Amino acid sequence: MTTVRKRAEREQIFAREYVIDLNGSRAAIAAGYSAKGADVRAAELLGNRRVKELIARLTKEKCEKLDISAEWILGELRKIAGYDAGAIFSDDGSLKPIKQWDSSVRTALVGLDHEKLFGRVGRGKAKHVGTLRKIKLADKLRALELLGKYRKLFTEKVEVTASDDLAALIAEGRKRAAQR
Repeated sequence: MTTVRKRAEREQIFAREYVIDLNGSRAAIAAGYSAKGADVRAAELLGNRRVKELIARLTKEKCEKLDISAEWILGELRKIAGYDAGAIFSDDGSLKPIKQWDSSVRTALVGLDHEKLFGRVGRGKAKHVGTLRKIKLADKLRALELLGKYRKLFTEKVEVTASDDLAALIAEGRKRAAQR
């Protein structure tokens, strides 16, 4: 096998493996590169135009196969960011059945635990006295943060000011470099 063909095959394997979990070092090792320098090789491969194009194509195919679009992701984030936790309770404060919850709250449901509570009356048998329900909903703040990042609302601006001392040092360095 020629070195060009071998390199192309390794690039293909790297790209396929990289799309699985976005772990460059692991993908480089899977493509046959040494574990010792896998991180360096991964960085080189990720900078390679052919590999970038292949990863982009494989990622697009994967998203299409899974029916994941930017619109769908943003829609789900919008539901989570906009749910009203109060909508899961009836006017009397009791928990509504899940089927009666708004779809955005159902989307935000992360965990639900039911625990039957028993108690004794006198010396009698333990009797069911109620049910404890624990509900965990998604983090609205995190969903809002992701939506804000998508809309570039939270870009960090770093202001750099150079002091006169720094400017003088740079000018002096340039003068020395010109003299050589």
